[in-house]
Amino acid sequence: MIKPKAIDHIVLRTEHYQALIDFYCEVIGCVVERRLPEEVGLTQLRAGSSLIDIVDVINGELGKAGGPAPQSTGNNVDHFCLQIEPFDESELTSYLRSKGVEVGGFQERYGAQGMARSLYLKDISGNNIELRAAI
Repeated sequence: MIKPKAIDHIVLRTEHYQALIDFYCEVIGCVVERRLPEEVGLTQLRAGSSLIDIVDVINGELGKAGGPAPQSTGNNVDHFCLQIEPFDESELTSYLRSKGVEVGGFQERYGAQGMARSLYLKDISGNNIELRAAI
């Protein structure tokens, strides 16, 4: 019997490879865990107990094999949710705006740990992210 426990990793394909890596490291707080050779085009970022894999669809073998990059009208993923350490809503909103990120308003939403406050934002490739306080 399969009993899922947590998200292991997600894979985001992009035409903005380094810029997307920078966004997740500098704005979201991930750290680079592993880089495969440039011709492969894969960088793995640590996000708590999970990974976010960034795949280069322009120059990387892995990305080219998957076809064209997702577009704003045809993303591969609706959104993914990152649980983050508890936060002050106004401080988090101010921080994200200071980084040039447009954010939605906080709402009470249901997730893997029940109801909690969260907000939505987009990364620089148009992927939707939900940031949610870990309970």
